Amino acid sequence: MNLVAAADWPAAVESLMDQGYRCFDWLGCVDEIGRSDELRIVVSLRNLDDPAAGERRLHVRVDRSDPELASLRPLFAGAAWHEREAAELFGVRFIGGERRRLLLSEEFVGTPLRKDEVLAARTGVAWPGAKEPGETDAAPSRRRMVPSGVPEAGVWGDRDPAGPAPGPAEVAESAIGGRARRRRS
Repeated sequence: MNLVAAADWPAAVESLMDQGYRCFDWLGCVDEIGRSDELRIVVSLRNLDDPAAGERRLHVRVDRSDPELASLRPLFAGAAWHEREAAELFGVRFIGGERRRLLLSEEFVGTPLRKDEVLAARTGVAWPGAKEPGETDAAPSRRRMVPSGVPEAGVWGDRDPAGPAPGPAEVAESAIGGRARRRRS
């Protein structure tokens, strides 16, 4: 893994281009919540003149509270789509990048692929208690399971509004699916 500083991001990509890695393959984002308070941006480049060279990946970490990074769009036009996706779904701001929405409506507020984002649709639809959505042959005696992305009621929903707001790590730890749904008293 080649981890570079955010300030060195465009220069590190240009350095790989100078080494023959001129084919932009993909760019993605990973939420590192639970490990650190950062988002990790990954770019994959290929050298088409030497297919045996394989891909080269560069990683950069940005602070999740202010995720900002220079755009690779001036270097690779194809990076614009990937950056727009990361901007919408993770909230990363790419300086010099395309700002139009790609997948979500203009009215949508939130960052749906961040691990601390509450998936409200999951709380409104009854979960069948099966391992996978669509499995309907779950035994009737099986305990109802909570789907991934729905935090514990004490973290989200039934929390005292006068108390402190939950931190991202608390929400992420609480939103792990597969636990038995607790009965309300």
